[in-house]
Amino acid sequence: MQVLHYPRLDTILRVERILRNAGRPLPKNEIDRRLKRQVMRPTLNLILAYLEEDGKIAVLKEGVLWIFREDAGRTLKRILARSVPHGRDGQVESGSV
Repeated sequence: MQVLHYPRLDTILRVERILRNAGRPLPKNEIDRRLKRQVMRPTLNLILAYLEEDGKIAVLKEGVLWIFREDAGRTLKRILARSVPHGRDGQVESGSV
């Protein structure tokens, strides 16, 4: 993909916000309509490719769907905290960390 214009961070964040708040797959034309400022289609395609590669969206035949879970980090920390081996007195064993 030849890039003619790289998107600004505020544009990427606006596209993320639109998709996160939609709650359903949105066609590219609908994303375009919801953006306050005009974005060139190649720039929007580049943003969507970045978000898909980053694991935040899924591009379906129905449209683009937000799939990223912000609370996944907290869940992972909770799972890791439970999986650390503990000694008899409940303390973390010295060689396990």
